[in-house]
Amino acid sequence: MTVNNELHEMILFHRKRAKLSRKELAELAGVGKTVIYDLEKGKRTIKWSTIITVLGALNINIKFQSPLMEEYEKSTGKNT
Repeated sequence: MTVNNELHEMILFHRKRAKLSRKELAELAGVGKTVIYDLEKGKRTIKWSTIITVLGALNINIKFQSPLMEEYEKSTGKNT
């Protein structure tokens, strides 16, 4: 997934499938409705913490992947 090009589409898709208005999603996530509008339009200057909050409200999980992730998880004792 290319975050810059697909994140806004994914958020819009999930909101519509959940049958939520922008205002309803904003209230559920505890953000302003302008934040939802900006996210769905692909604005690039939204705080990471705000994005995580909105994704959580939509039950969207993030999984980080890299060629070294398994090695990283072993080194920290974390398993995903």
